[in-house]
Amino acid sequence: MDHSAGTGPVRRLTAALFAGLEPALLTTAAAALAAGGMAWVVGAGSLADLFWGLGTVSAIVPAVGWVLAALHRGHAGVDLIAVLALGGALAVREYLAGALIALMLTTGRTLESAAQRRASHDLRALLEHAPRTARRLTDAEVHTVLLAEVGVGDLLVVGPGEVVPVDGRLESAAVLDESALTGEPLHIERAPDEAVRSGVVNAGGAFELRATATEQDSTYAEIVRLAQQAGAESAPVVRLADRYAAWFLPLSLAVAGLAWLLSGSAVRAVAVLVVATPCPLLLAAPVAIVSGLSRASRLGVVIRDGGALENLGRARTLLLDKTGTLTGGRPRVLDIAAAPGWKPAEVLRLAASVDQYSPHVLAHAIVDAARERGLGLSVPSDVTEEPGRGASGAVDGHRLSVGRIDTPDVPSAWARAVDNRALLDGAAVAWLTVDEHLAGAILLRDPIRPDVPRTLRHLRTAGIERIMMLTGDRAEPAHEVATVLGLDGVRAELDPADKVAAVRAERGRAITVMVGDGVNDAPALAAADIGVAMGARGSTASSEAADIVLTTDRVDRLADAVAIAGRARRIAVQSALGGMLMSMAAMAAAAAGLLPPAAGALLQEGIDAAVILNALRALRVDQATRPTLTPAAEALVHRFAAEHDDLQDVLDAVRDAADGLCDSPGPKTLAAVEETHRLLTERLLPHEYAEEHQLYPALAPTLGGPEATATMSRAHTEIERLARRVATHLRLAHARGGLAPDQLDDLRSCLYGLHTVLRLHFTQEEENYFSLAP
Repeated sequence: MDHSAGTGPVRRLTAALFAGLEPALLTTAAAALAAGGMAWVVGAGSLADLFWGLGTVSAIVPAVGWVLAALHRGHAGVDLIAVLALGGALAVREYLAGALIALMLTTGRTLESAAQRRASHDLRALLEHAPRTARRLTDAEVHTVLLAEVGVGDLLVVGPGEVVPVDGRLESAAVLDESALTGEPLHIERAPDEAVRSGVVNAGGAFELRATATEQDSTYAEIVRLAQQAGAESAPVVRLADRYAAWFLPLSLAVAGLAWLLSGSAVRAVAVLVVATPCPLLLAAPVAIVSGLSRASRLGVVIRDGGALENLGRARTLLLDKTGTLTGGRPRVLDIAAAPGWKPAEVLRLAASVDQYSPHVLAHAIVDAARERGLGLSVPSDVTEEPGRGASGAVDGHRLSVGRIDTPDVPSAWARAVDNRALLDGAAVAWLTVDEHLAGAILLRDPIRPDVPRTLRHLRTAGIERIMMLTGDRAEPAHEVATVLGLDGVRAELDPADKVAAVRAERGRAITVMVGDGVNDAPALAAADIGVAMGARGSTASSEAADIVLTTDRVDRLADAVAIAGRARRIAVQSALGGMLMSMAAMAAAAAGLLPPAAGALLQEGIDAAVILNALRALRVDQATRPTLTPAAEALVHRFAAEHDDLQDVLDAVRDAADGLCDSPGPKTLAAVEETHRLLTERLLPHEYAEEHQLYPALAPTLGGPEATATMSRAHTEIERLARRVATHLRLAHARGGLAPDQLDDLRSCLYGLHTVLRLHFTQEEENYFSLAP
């Protein structure tokens, strides 16, 4: 008979009862202390002792259970001193002292319970994403069958948008979204007879698949098993209080025993135990940790429990997924290459006009780029899309296509240069043809998040010593990103099992944090000491497997969380050590007979109040953690960020003018340089002037003064210098009736240099300044 159906509700009921135990005990202890106090005020001493005694008993029973549970796990926690003090208070009839200890004990336990809201790591989302059925093709008919019924060799049909149910080999070409497994945001084309793993999504037309594995032996089922095993391996965090109790407990017992032995008075021993009750340990850590959790939650960082926050404060190794974590997770237009006779802006406008109706991820990026630049899109007609090839349609009386072309059909030198550029930059290319003639190409790449470089600097400042990338993406783009960011190492083309192995290896060296956002990251997140999920756009599976979830789509919140965790842990340790030192002084006074149990309990309350007030400092904002912009500065940041998008065509014009000087420096080239100078004078230089005189002064107080923007101001000076140099060349050309050969080298250098400085300057502003704003 299967009893499993009944165990779930019983387990949930038991968990609910235990979850409400600490608050109920705290309420009972507080009520007993208050009732005894009122009875004592009216002169009913016996009744007061009764209430205080009941409060003591209400705490000692569960406290014994906590001590036994700790002993079963192999260590004696701080609760043992509290149990001895409670028992001693009852034995010598110091009921008020017992009631005060009961209140302190239950208060600490309630705070700790609040700090440790352990969430379920059962990876429900992994199971929900997994398909339950498959479409099997037999005798020209398609039957829907349960996934468990699929056998090796079965021929399956996978429709558009469907998840591949089992591992198999393609019977026909397919376009797949493999981001759930590899993190790679671009769609992948697979040829017939190529192997395909379960869990990837069909991003093209329907295709046939020959099963090579059953459901249980397929990739997706293995990911689920890996995550469950990795989560089971993660050891529970030892309470901060229990670590300090390792030496405080025997010291307290020794002093109490010695006081009894030398004085012959059990009351002195109880007094020692009362002031030795480690409430600074019981209260300081939970208060500081809860304060840290609260502070982090205000920044959009959900930390599952106090143990995760404490561990995060001690972490020294950080492992990062690439796609969706270090990069945005969505392709963006990197550059636009126009064929001779075409302008980049027109190439983008026409391509975006056709792609308006396409669901492809690259099409969305092209349309977004055109709209960001304010280009007016035409309404296409007769739009068709071929999976893996791209979209076609009629625009403004011309037949256009956007997407792939075959390499043999790329004869021109500029097109070969585009292919080379795409290879070097790890970019995808969307070619535009107009009436079957190449008009241009759009290069797209998943860019590094603007807030990542500053985030990594802050993480190293906060104590992270080793930062590595673990990704399922190809090695070339992974190494380029790692080089740009200055990472300590990179491992590419990893499957989920490889990631888990890498995490385990790093855990052997130091406390390790793993950050990811995809289904393929869930096992690695569960295997790490601390798993961090990018929850805003990441998969629910990774959020379920993580200890920390970033609810906003900003990786810089991770640096905030590490700083908050480190500060909360430092404050907890300071409070605990300071409180214990004061308790030890009180223990000496009690052992000498200068402090009776009730007075000792009241003194301990004073120590606890000081400890709690100090621990609450973790709630305060550490200004070093995150510079805060004023509303006016934030508005300026958004304004100039939008202008950066609008000025991309000016950067394109500068580079195109320089390219033209390499080909045929005639009247047409001179006209292009003149147009570039007009754009610089009318649009770019006013933007730079406004930044220098409006944005930078507004940012200076936040960044620590005008020196923080001095290097960027120097870039403004260089941009203006190069623009003036171009103007001087134009005046010379007009005086001479055209560009002279002796001008070409310097003018070309000016334009290429200006383009390089502008791109670097824009990137630096976006990383250092614009990323400060939400």
